[in-house]
Amino acid sequence: MIAVLSPAKTLDYESALPNLEPTIPRFAAEATTLAHAAAHLTQKKLAELMHISPALAKLNADRFRDFDTLPERPAMFAFAGDVYTGLEAKTLDEVAVAYAQDHVRLLSGLYGLLRPLDLMRPYRLEMGTRWAPRKTKLTDWWGDRIAKLLAADVEAEGAGTILNLASQEYWAAAQGKLPASIRVVAIDFREGEAQKFVSFHAKKARGMVARWLVEHRIDDIEGIKGFDSDGYAYDAAGSSDTQFRFLRK
Repeated sequence: MIAVLSPAKTLDYESALPNLEPTIPRFAAEATTLAHAAAHLTQKKLAELMHISPALAKLNADRFRDFDTLPERPAMFAFAGDVYTGLEAKTLDEVAVAYAQDHVRLLSGLYGLLRPLDLMRPYRLEMGTRWAPRKTKLTDWWGDRIAKLLAADVEAEGAGTILNLASQEYWAAAQGKLPASIRVVAIDFREGEAQKFVSFHAKKARGMVARWLVEHRIDDIEGIKGFDSDGYAYDAAGSSDTQFRFLRK
């Protein structure tokens, strides 16, 4: 089973790292191509495309301009948003990190598909961006390349299943492009008597599921039903073959 996560806008390139053997992204050349193309965008255009402030537009314009000289960091330790707060990668032991390298993938607008230890440079480029070299949007530029690589990883892993913990924006890069033989199961998190969806909590819970998977070495989708972190419990009545629901009071 391969668990798939979205990236994060918040990055951490400052905190100490555990002793790791980093790997090279399989789409490193594509990331460089995109970064070099984005370097030609003005700060105003970046602000419009990404819906960000002038200060953030300048930061990311500088990143694209200087991309080849920026520091690198293993992806699972570079992302620092809500999902990665739940994952808490820095507190995983070596065996769990190694298991994550084989069983977790991170979708990325710039790098396509990252393994946890793949080195990445700081960037901001959402998968839903309506810009790409010679295309109108980023998902068109990637085409089926992300899905093909993800499918190859699933085949190599052997279980034939993807646990989709990504947002719809990022899952769109693979949705409808995977072989029919691959089973995809999404996760739905709900809270309280009204079973409300709370975005912030759901993002953190996605990271917690990924952590639970690598800590318990889960290799079968049925094993995910045992996830019980932070008060969540599997809800059989609200689940199906393609979506598992977890509730908490």
